[in-house]
Parts: sequence; structure tokens; C-alpha cells
Amino acid sequence: MRHRKKTVKLGRTSAHRNELLANLVCALIDNKRIKTTLPKARAARSLAEKMVTLGKKGTLAHRRQAISTLKQVDSVKELFDSVAPTFSDRSGGYTRIVKLGRRISDSSEMVLLEWVDSVVAPVVETEAE
Repeated sequence: MRHRKKTVKLGRTSAHRNELLANLVCALIDNKRIKTTLPKARAARSLAEKMVTLGKKGTLAHRRQAISTLKQVDSVKELFDSVAPTFSDRSGGYTRIVKLGRRISDSSEMVLLEWVDSVVAPVVETEAE
């Protein structure tokens, strides 16, 4: 039985999975939105929200804990300095997943994982004359 086992294995070893999720979260911190598959986004969302919670606490111990998880000092600095303070009045739900449809090659469900407060650039339609 699989009761109360939350970890999504993603077909990888635990070390590979941890590095993959850390890289996805660092890319989310640096780029504000990432395009990935739905299972990876759901797994990365959990880690991203935990990292924002650490960033909101802001102590040296929490910064070191985030560095040990994410492995990228620059991304952790960005997280603690600019991303986490924007969520100071929010108690959870820092990310959103927007479904994009299926990928042509293998029919995987593709999504955008982005911060809730990020402003989505509107699509400008130009008419060709």
C-alpha cells in the first residue's frame, strides 16, 4: 500500500530527483516562470513554497538551510532579497500552474509554473496588412 507516501519518484533516483527539483526551483527564482511537465511542476511547487517560507523567516540558519537544499548561492540570495519579501502578507500559495496543452513529441502535459504575484505580459496581436 502507498498510504501517506507523498514523494513523486519521477522515474529517477533520489539524488537525481533532488537535484532536478533544486534546479527547477532555482530556474523559477531566476526567471520568474518556467515551462515544464505537469508532474515535475507539481513536485517543484512543493519545494518552491518551502523555500519561500524559509525566505520569509530570513535568519542565517534558514539561509544556510536553503543553500544546502538549492545548492546555488546566487539563487538563494535572490530568493531572500526579492522574492520572499513580496509574499510577506501571504500565508501560502505562492505559485500557480497554468496548463498549456500537450507536447507534440510524446504527448506530455506541459505547464507554466510561475509566481502568483508575477504580472503576465499580455499577448499583443498585430494585424498584417
